[in-house]
Amino acid sequence: MDYVVIVEKAENSFGAYVPDLPGCVAVAATRRNRALDKDAIRSTGRLQQDGQAIPAPSSSIELVHVEA
Repeated sequence: MDYVVIVEKAENSFGAYVPDLPGCVAVAATRRNRALDKDAIRSTGRLQQDGQAIPAPSSSIELVHVEA
């Protein structure tokens, strides 16, 4: 499955979250060290252990170009 991961730059770090998986977030000092993508998504296996279904991906991305 492919999930959309939103990455945001803060003043001194990067944050990331998965819109389809509430609570699936991560913060790291550099974008490269961000451990969210696969590890955090895999950790949603805890939902299954609690008897909840892991939501199927439903978010999509679209880039919109705006002239500066």
